[in-house]
Amino acid sequence: MRINFEKIDHLQICIPIGAEKEAKDFYCGLLGLEEIEKPEYLRANGGFWLNIADIELHIGAENMPGKSKRHPAFVVSDFEQVKQYMKDKKVPIKEDPPIPNYVRFSIYDPFGNRIELLGK
Repeated sequence: MRINFEKIDHLQICIPIGAEKEAKDFYCGLLGLEEIEKPEYLRANGGFWLNIADIELHIGAENMPGKSKRHPAFVVSDFEQVKQYMKDKKVPIKEDPPIPNYVRFSIYDPFGNRIELLGK
């Protein structure tokens, strides 16, 4: 099966827990990026979301270093078919709660890198 990737939806980078003010000073103040609403149920995780060009930049807060939340997220056509394909290939799937306008799940490459796949 060939997966039809439509676009990159967002990138996530991470900051230390509690560093949101410094990060906002840099990303919103210095770079002039617009903060956008983060879903209510994700706000407890810390961090914030921004618009940049035609994608979103998610700033996540986590203990650093260690296992990271950093990841790309790709919108794919035929979301359910792609999900079944991953299952058929025995790729472990992490079910993720939906976000506005998308259903989603994550897979990990052999090196532990998270890749989020989104569908409408």
